Amino acid sequence: QVQLVESGGGLVQAGGSLRLSCAASGRTISVYTMGWFRQAPGVDREFVAAMSGGGGRIYHADSVKGRFTISRDNAKNTVYLQMNSLKPEDTAVYFCAAVVSYKSTTAQVMTTHSGYDYWGQGTQVTVSS
Repeated sequence: QVQLVESGGGLVQAGGSLRLSCAASGRTISVYTMGWFRQAPGVDREFVAAMSGGGGRIYHADSVKGRFTISRDNAKNTVYLQMNSLKPEDTAVYFCAAVVSYKSTTAQVMTTHSGYDYWGQGTQVTVSS
């Protein structure tokens, strides 16, 4: 099993930037597809970005394309979400998630929260207007 811990959230003004980190332990993340999701109060958990184990497949939600970038450093066993040009509607709890690569061979699985087996506790991002 893999354990995930997110960090880097906080309060930022609209137009600002944050970088979220997801530190993994227990297993190397190179065998996992890694994803970022977010959830605002009263809203279903929403896909943000995902990257396959080898980094060859990357997806970003339309709402964040051009502003957010997922990356991974397998040597540090860490996944990142660089968030630029933040908007108030980006306010949410952001979760890191993982699923073993052989179970996540399609875009549908990689971009759906039900496709992931392991989750972090989340980190709050608040964007003020």
